[in-house]
Amino acid sequence: MTVPNQVSDDRAARIDLADPAFWQLPRPERLAAFARLRQLEAPVLFTPRPGTARTSGKPFYALVRHADVLTASRTPKVFASAPGVTTPEPAGWAKALFGNSMVNMDGPEHAALRRIISRRFTPRLLAATEENIDRLAARLVDEMIAERPGDFMPSAASRLPLEVICDLMGIPGEHRPRIAGQIDHASEHVGVERRGRARLRIPGRGLASLAMMQLVMARLARERRRHPQDDLVSALVRADIDGEGLSSRDLGAFFSLLLVAGVETTRNAIAHGLFLLDRHPEQRELLRSDFDRYIGGAVEEIVRHSTPIIQFRRTVVSEYELGGRTLLPGEKVALLYASANRDESVFTRPDLFDITRSPNPHLGYGGGGPHHCLGAHLARLEMTALFRELLTRRPVIRRTGDPALVDSNFDNRVGSLPFTLHSTVT
Repeated sequence: MTVPNQVSDDRAARIDLADPAFWQLPRPERLAAFARLRQLEAPVLFTPRPGTARTSGKPFYALVRHADVLTASRTPKVFASAPGVTTPEPAGWAKALFGNSMVNMDGPEHAALRRIISRRFTPRLLAATEENIDRLAARLVDEMIAERPGDFMPSAASRLPLEVICDLMGIPGEHRPRIAGQIDHASEHVGVERRGRARLRIPGRGLASLAMMQLVMARLARERRRHPQDDLVSALVRADIDGEGLSSRDLGAFFSLLLVAGVETTRNAIAHGLFLLDRHPEQRELLRSDFDRYIGGAVEEIVRHSTPIIQFRRTVVSEYELGGRTLLPGEKVALLYASANRDESVFTRPDLFDITRSPNPHLGYGGGGPHHCLGAHLARLEMTALFRELLTRRPVIRRTGDPALVDSNFDNRVGSLPFTLHSTVT
């Protein structure tokens, strides 16, 4: 059944996900808007207004229900990632210069690259990585206690995922501070823009930072070809797809994705987790009472509740009926994970933060299918290790204010999170 392209509910009619102003609303207001959209009969078509096309791209249907996002995620022959999952889509010249990111690939090309990468995460490597994560978490919290910074974000929250990725890839220590700065600069320009000089976050503004990262990785790749080591870079520079070696651009695009996505999403999940546990002391104390029993559920609930990636786009490649609407080839859909993870038909009391929630089929790592997050296991290990150190040691960490969120229609980014350390549990 196809329904008109207008919102029928009066309150929902005032919602415009194509308007950058919507993404500047307080997060509770945006979540309430998603809840109203979930009550409608079918996905709503949102069309950018004149003057905002550069920000919002082409018209798109908003998939806000858990079932619809899940279906689109697991039906790649209908819902394609190419030509791009962000908005605006990556420019052709940028792909030619920097290579195509794996998140924008489909079919055999994507499957072959993903298979090569997945094979490098052997049980032996993962076991060694877990031990390394535990050591890193302990060291970073030691340093945080000694240095007493006022902002949690540039300390353990950002440093743990960066160090883990760099260790996996074999990036020498002297390059890491520069890469950390480039990652932060590249990822801060992802999101929405409003008119005037007060600029919000836009994809593509970090291309200079991506270029610098790729130069570092190109030099490292050349070195590993000559002198391979037991790291991910060495494995990938010797890998091939259909008998052809990975090009420098392919390697650079993958490394940039791993560095930016692997660091940025995990740092934000960690920060939101610290805030949620401090805001809900009964949940924090339950976790402290039996850490090993509850940490698995706590990590999943943190990811569901905060949803670090708000949305990805897909392009319809063949006619398909979804949620009561007939979608046509060439049309765009937005997979709104932030809404799907609050769907009342799936999650009881979805706005409640509950570390014992079970089942918890959240879509924080994607909805399954070929683009399910490759780094999900690593993110879980990192969050587990860091929260163990933060919650079971003395002194204990406490926030001194709310997180400063960065306006974005792409990710739920934390700009800063003030905190302090207490010698006693309160």
